[in-house]
Amino acid sequence: MPNRVNDAIQAHYTRPEIGSVILAALEKAGKDLSRLTLEDLAPIDEFHIRGRAATLELARAAGLDANKRVLDVGSGVGGTSRCLAKEFGCRVTGIDLTDEYCRAAAMLSAKVGLTDLVDYRQGDATALPFADGEFDVVWTEHVAMNIPDKPRLYKEMYRVLKPGGTLAVYDVLAGPSGPVIFPVPWARTPDTSFLVQPGELRKLLEDAGFTISDWSDTTEVARTWFVALAEKIRKEGFPPLGFHVLMGADFQAMAQNQGRNLQEGRIALGQVVARK
Repeated sequence: MPNRVNDAIQAHYTRPEIGSVILAALEKAGKDLSRLTLEDLAPIDEFHIRGRAATLELARAAGLDANKRVLDVGSGVGGTSRCLAKEFGCRVTGIDLTDEYCRAAAMLSAKVGLTDLVDYRQGDATALPFADGEFDVVWTEHVAMNIPDKPRLYKEMYRVLKPGGTLAVYDVLAGPSGPVIFPVPWARTPDTSFLVQPGELRKLLEDAGFTISDWSDTTEVARTWFVALAEKIRKEGFPPLGFHVLMGADFQAMAQNQGRNLQEGRIALGQVVARK
């Protein structure tokens, strides 16, 4: 069963040669490929609501610094891991189910000179290929909604953390007012979408052994951000660089639905910091 789900999730995210597609979009946007910066990559780099601003907020809440060894679960094309490495100097390993994303992440990290601080592994978040207690911080943004076996996901995160280590989560949760309208950026159909309510997430984390130290509902600020983004796209169309580069032609429908889901309270957003 999980493998069928994993296959469907990989099919949702995989675009052939995504690294080349991204480089072509960067070139089209007038970027110098021999001198790429994190700022150049920003529009496609952080594939979650509120992008880099949300990443930096969570990083501060989690107390990241250069001494921390971080595991980024569901690392995508590597935007978050690069941001954490550059801003805080920490050593980050990313793991993602989609092989194509891991290859693109490594290539882009090399282009911006961060190879010494970040590396990527293809793998399954519910069976992490790491030793017990290997990391100071386990980090995840907008990933759990694709994972049905949440008890196993959070137990694995707990296992690879050092005692006293930190779990940093920024995720899409089920809202109070009814089912999600599909397609959305994380799933084209309900078959690969597994949202939990905030209360359920709290219980899952506590059952895995975590103590929650910080919980922020960031739905409202996400809603404002999304309305502004949708309006900009409506007026100006898609910029040369954006998440549509990763997701293809139906991203417009996904983005519109995401806005509606936020507006109508069908999804909520939570930023959570917990300790082992």
